[in-house]
Amino acid sequence: MEKSRLSTSYGNNNPWTRRLAPDHPLPFLQPALFRENGSMYHKEKSIQIKNSASALYNNLGVLRIAPRRLTYFTVVHANVVNMVSASWDGLNYSHRQLQSKEPNVATSTSLIMQAAFCALPSRDLLVVTSQKGIQIYESDGSIMVYWHALDTPETPTAQAVFARGISAVHENYICVGISSGAILVFDVPSKGSNITLSEVLEEHKESITDMAAECSGSQECIADLVSADDGGNLCVWKSGEEFQLLNNIPGFDMSCSSVKLWKGTVVAGYGTGQIRLYEAVTGILHAEVNAHARWIYSLDIAPFSGLLLSAAEDSLVRVWHLSMTPETNSVEVAHLHNECVTDTQICGAKFCDGDGYAFAVTGYDLSEIIRYTQT
Repeated sequence: MEKSRLSTSYGNNNPWTRRLAPDHPLPFLQPALFRENGSMYHKEKSIQIKNSASALYNNLGVLRIAPRRLTYFTVVHANVVNMVSASWDGLNYSHRQLQSKEPNVATSTSLIMQAAFCALPSRDLLVVTSQKGIQIYESDGSIMVYWHALDTPETPTAQAVFARGISAVHENYICVGISSGAILVFDVPSKGSNITLSEVLEEHKESITDMAAECSGSQECIADLVSADDGGNLCVWKSGEEFQLLNNIPGFDMSCSSVKLWKGTVVAGYGTGQIRLYEAVTGILHAEVNAHARWIYSLDIAPFSGLLLSAAEDSLVRVWHLSMTPETNSVEVAHLHNECVTDTQICGAKFCDGDGYAFAVTGYDLSEIIRYTQT
């Protein structure tokens, strides 16, 4: 394991990143060469899908159904969500396609922006966002339980209207971002379709790109939701009957395409190919990693192991390890593994379990889901 114990001495620094002392200037570090013998994961048989993946941020949804030994996958293509149910033994697959829906319209040409599974304590749901609205389905895609239409202007405007950025929060909330920068908070009952819009958060001024809830399972974390926008700005929230804004971390005019929250640390991926780690409540920058040569399209965290997955336009998927340092209350980053998906603009990457034993990848114009498991 390439552990980077991140000192502030320039002579001995790991070339990927370093932990920052409170009074130390922010360094800009250059990527290093990887080990040629790295073999933490190996490639499994791919899952074929009906359509290729659209070039959208975070274009892969994964839900593990342990009692049935199944994993659900979703990939967006234009106005269709391709859904695959795969048995763990790799012998059985079933396919379903969900269309973008509009009220009182037989067929819709509305482009879908994202499909994501939301795992609440009482139920699992599939949320699909488009240019017209927000659809919430049962997790297997069989029944649509809720539809929320977006307010569209009567006359065309320069700014497109869409919803993007989906996260389950706490016990009973699903948050969805929209192009105006607002965040819609839905209160979800433990069963049934009586879902209500309980609050609209209007802190962001640019289109929401992604959102994530605290995924470590820790009850001690004050912050339990982070949202990102096209300007790279991050908002940190505390959920409740009324959501509370805890912190606003300014961007630097580069879109933050994917964001995660783990043990009180915000992990954000940017169009620069960088990953930045902030302390959620204070906004202190713990580390900056020059992780990719091109735009990052997806991040994911395995909460039980602290493994971080990053995927980008440069055809690379990288696995990192995050660890907390109690003495300094900071985060350390170690690079573990590297996979190149040749000639592919990667647009989705997700762990298939909470330990990071396996992960899956999608790419633009690729009609398959590529899977990797630990050796």
